[in-house]
Amino acid sequence: MRCCPSSVLQPLRCVRLRPCIRKARSRLPLRIRELFTYISVLVHSLYFNSLTDSDVVFDSVFEPVFLSVDYITRWFGTVFVCLVVFLTSSILAIAYAVLLPLILNTYSPAWIVWHVCYGHWNLIMIAFHYYKAAKTSPGYLPLERNSSPFVSVCKKCIMPKPARTHHCGICNTCILKMDHHCPWLNNCVGHFNHRYFFSFCLFMTLGCVYCSISGRNLFLDAYNALERFKHLDVEKPGVPVTGMGVLLGLVPTGQTSYQTPAPPYTFRDKMIHKSIIYMWVLTSTVGVALGALTFWHAVLISRGETSIERHINKKETKRMANRGRVFRNPYNYGRLNNWKVFLGVEKRSHWVTRVLLPSGHTPYGDGRTWEVFPTKKDFISV
Repeated sequence: MRCCPSSVLQPLRCVRLRPCIRKARSRLPLRIRELFTYISVLVHSLYFNSLTDSDVVFDSVFEPVFLSVDYITRWFGTVFVCLVVFLTSSILAIAYAVLLPLILNTYSPAWIVWHVCYGHWNLIMIAFHYYKAAKTSPGYLPLERNSSPFVSVCKKCIMPKPARTHHCGICNTCILKMDHHCPWLNNCVGHFNHRYFFSFCLFMTLGCVYCSISGRNLFLDAYNALERFKHLDVEKPGVPVTGMGVLLGLVPTGQTSYQTPAPPYTFRDKMIHKSIIYMWVLTSTVGVALGALTFWHAVLISRGETSIERHINKKETKRMANRGRVFRNPYNYGRLNNWKVFLGVEKRSHWVTRVLLPSGHTPYGDGRTWEVFPTKKDFISV
């Protein structure tokens, strides 16, 4: 073997090692062998063809992570819905049990009418739009063959996709004019429930801001009261009395201290103050967070975009700019027209009956065909 050159020894070593490797693999458990095979296929898929880019590699490497997140989000959807119902119900219980009696006893009749009317109107709008957003189908592709135009084929559904349609990994289907999957609704936000979702966010934000502003003074009073209660609990309950007090008859003979009465607050008072603090902190936090989300969606609606299309259009703008061209969003009909199409406003009275009052009207169009680059005149004449 020493006389053999290294070029001859290398193939011999490979031939001798391959049976050993195969034997070692055959001894491994079936689960480990399946995992090894899956990893090998995954690695080979990264350089399968010349069309592979960084996005394909990233999606392939993190596919197990995406599947895990989709599964957890699908399972936790019901938990999130129950959490929304529980938190909203707790605020309502505090409003009716604590705030409403205070309003009726302290406010003038005009302010009482304002708070009662506005509060119940806001509550009805929140409950209606949340129910409709969670229960309304966002819009799915028809299973039967049809003649609707399409722009691509979904790689996961193997179905023709119309414009503005995207695949949801959590729902495991394609959604018409998909914006995103909302775990708080346990439903996708698409063509047929996008308006309900935005209206829910808007009226929930208004309700939280209303509770936060109107309950600010009550919050400060409740916080200061709890601080006073803490100091009273630390102080000693007895006040020493000198010999002069015995002579004046303040205490019986032989008793050197006078027991002060219990503090003028009860467990019920503590719970009322803590409830007010809980309500103010929760509504203020949700108002800020949900207000930012609502503002962002309002900007997207003004531009005629969805959350997914925002990222696509941003990439397309850069790509066209590198070629010296300007990208135009084909579904941007102008700010006012975008809102008319989104809200389904077809005449002036609809701003009241369809926007400021609960309305279950269907959105404009079927979600499969869209007009591209319309003229500058009103898309829906009002």
